[in-house]
Amino acid sequence: MQLLDGKLASQAIKDDLKSKVKELKEQGSKIPHLAALLVGNNGSSETYIASKVRGCEEIGFKSTLIRLAETISEEDLLETIHKLNYDNDIDGILVQLPLPKHISEEKIINLIEPAKDVDGFHPINIGKMVQGSETFISATPYGILLLLQHYKIETKGMHAVVIGRSNIVGRPISILLSRNDEPGNCTVTLCHSHTKNLKEICLQADIIIAALGKPGFLKADMVKNDAVIIDVGITRVNDKSKKNGYSIKGDVDFENVSTKCSYITPVPGGVGPMTIAALLKNTFKANRLKQSLVNGQ
Repeated sequence: MQLLDGKLASQAIKDDLKSKVKELKEQGSKIPHLAALLVGNNGSSETYIASKVRGCEEIGFKSTLIRLAETISEEDLLETIHKLNYDNDIDGILVQLPLPKHISEEKIINLIEPAKDVDGFHPINIGKMVQGSETFISATPYGILLLLQHYKIETKGMHAVVIGRSNIVGRPISILLSRNDEPGNCTVTLCHSHTKNLKEICLQADIIIAALGKPGFLKADMVKNDAVIIDVGITRVNDKSKKNGYSIKGDVDFENVSTKCSYITPVPGGVGPMTIAALLKNTFKANRLKQSLVNGQ
């Protein structure tokens, strides 16, 4: 069994981006600038947004963290995004989810300028992804592809089973793995809470991507020998033995599944760091696309 180390792979991506940013500075070109919006003070959101801001600082991006009160009106949040859309210094915009219940996530995501939608959630970018056109791919699915690429894992002709059908991970990764691309060219089965004979389906899989948010759901008896296991789950579980009172668990029973598979991601330290690396790559891409338009190239 080999560990798919997201920290190692993401660092390679960040080192490459850092080198490219250095070149931009030497050329006097515009540096990528990411604007991140955090509404309220959700503990998990605070952790995620801090990691993204640190990633920007590490590679030399500019970043602006906009903190907004939990009680902000939907109208005021929409106005904030509207201003960022027209701010020429901002290359990428991300709104940390989830949002308070009184705010429509759909309205917020739909307002973000597609050319600045580095999270890849806007319907236009999702549509382009489905069509196989050049676009911003959602950060977590993109991170999974980058991880497979980094470890040179063969996907062509493989049977990939995706457990979970969320618009953020399950659906997009099922589409991406089926593309005529590398990584890709898989035969994909998308499973969910109403899938019958899930265990039997998983036992046929060469690659399993678990993204359903249920700690320890994927057991060893659901995995065939030498399968590749990608664990997207990240759930806080009460743990009195920990100083902070909780531990982070993935959707895979790591201890037992790892004895059977060929590759597996740890939690934490697997897909999480790759999500941030993918976001940074999207931001760099947004910057370069905008500058090519400005320069008429």
